[in-house]
Amino acid sequence: QRAESRIAQRAGVADRGRPADAWLAETCRQTWRYKLHVRLTLDLFGRIRERAEEEAIRIFGDNLKDLLLAPPAGPKAVIGLDPGLRTGVKVAVVDATGKVLSVDTIYPLQPKNQHEASAATIAKLAEQHGARLISIGNGTGSRETEAFVAELALKHPELKLTRIVVSEAGASVYSASERAAKEFPGMDVSLRGAVSIARRLQDPLAELVKIEPKAIGVGQYQHDVNQVKLGARLVHVVEDCVNAVGVDLNTASAPLLARVSGLSSGTAEAVVRYRDEHGAFTSRRKLLEVPRLGPKTYEQAAGFLRIRDGEQPLDGSSVHPEAYPVVDRIAQATGLPVGQLIGNGAVLAKLDPKAFVDERFGLPTVQDILRELLKPGRDPRPEFKTAQFSADVHKISDLTPGMVLEGVVTNVAAFGAFIDIGVHQDGLAHVSELSDKYIKDPREVVKTGQIVKVRVLEVDAPRKRISLSLKLSAAREAAVGGERRSNSAPPSSRPQNAPGRAGPGAGRPSSGKGLTQDTPKPAPMGTLGNLLSEAMKAKR
Repeated sequence: QRAESRIAQRAGVADRGRPADAWLAETCRQTWRYKLHVRLTLDLFGRIRERAEEEAIRIFGDNLKDLLLAPPAGPKAVIGLDPGLRTGVKVAVVDATGKVLSVDTIYPLQPKNQHEASAATIAKLAEQHGARLISIGNGTGSRETEAFVAELALKHPELKLTRIVVSEAGASVYSASERAAKEFPGMDVSLRGAVSIARRLQDPLAELVKIEPKAIGVGQYQHDVNQVKLGARLVHVVEDCVNAVGVDLNTASAPLLARVSGLSSGTAEAVVRYRDEHGAFTSRRKLLEVPRLGPKTYEQAAGFLRIRDGEQPLDGSSVHPEAYPVVDRIAQATGLPVGQLIGNGAVLAKLDPKAFVDERFGLPTVQDILRELLKPGRDPRPEFKTAQFSADVHKISDLTPGMVLEGVVTNVAAFGAFIDIGVHQDGLAHVSELSDKYIKDPREVVKTGQIVKVRVLEVDAPRKRISLSLKLSAAREAAVGGERRSNSAPPSSRPQNAPGRAGPGAGRPSSGKGLTQDTPKPAPMGTLGNLLSEAMKAKR
């Protein structure tokens, strides 16, 4: 009625007792009902959907960034295990540079149970190649495989084996991709997944860039949002992560180099071909000899490429070649060669950045250069740590409310965080269970790949649902106990719309019944009118 009256007022229509007034009033009603109402409804829901899509894309991008910047184990020989029951556990051994040394398939689990033979195979590979780290994919059979490796480590303490469970998200997609076929032309598809799992432990960033970002699956509703916007956002995130960490020019693969600013896939492959034909790069300037790589591309990419132990010490840092003259002036002022200046905190701390500012390089740039000289080639990723799953918990039926376990955050959504606690089914910690204080965004507390301690709140084995909490204090435990006792009270002990009750009518009156003085009456405009009013206010 209110909308119709506003249309009539705008059009100058009113009931003045004239024969056509009823027809004019009906015209205003139909104008609202069949024209404006439909148009405004579509526009409103379009705006709401667009806002929801932007939020979903942001969450996916933030989770991907956390996953890409997960701490690397470093250049160490690794044995990768891709768990499987009927098809066996796929084994791949890679050296410190990621080169595949050996592949095999073992059957330590049901139904074949070739336990002794499988243990002998792993022990032989570990001793032969000096591998001390074993990377286990977190798919079906991962806990059984982890228990097998743990038993092997106890029987052979001289091997000093350390097992780590890693996410195998996207490994199957990569294994069947054209890129994997080109990298491992004579290798079985199932074995390529084991190689990827091993390399993910060494350097998650270098391996995950080979996979289509959307296939990694660390977002929410990613298949329902605008795929063009999602793809652009994820590509931007990957490039930012690669540039922030930096790339070793002499060991990086073509897919990793292609993510560096300024380098395309074709240029990256040209760099790798030149490296294979002429040997390792000894300086950044050698890049200008690569076909199809001109001065502009070099200017864009050089600062993100690293050369360890090259002719120029600064080539191993993030200092751009254009800024080398600034470092030369700093070296002249200190009387030390550049090689001795790098990492010399006692000397660098005494320097005044303003003394090296000129018309080309301002104070912020000089300050960045000094920080980089203090810790050249520093890696922004955190220190490598692993989660220790409970030895007594292997499946959902082993869980009981009140247990405190260690787990790894696998995904963060707007409503909470999914956490792997080693039972083949991620548990959910609702946003209200992430902190003792109010938080709006779960990422304020947790991020993908983070190791956390959680308390088991509820276990629903038939539906495979696990409710977790990061609130571990004694006060919280008492509160949870009190809440459970109150939930077991008869229905009549709590009003239908009492706060905290979940249900269709929770927190709001139904059809005007049960209204009290403290309950706000619904606005006469109705739900759509209220939403439109809020949208207009937000627009203003």
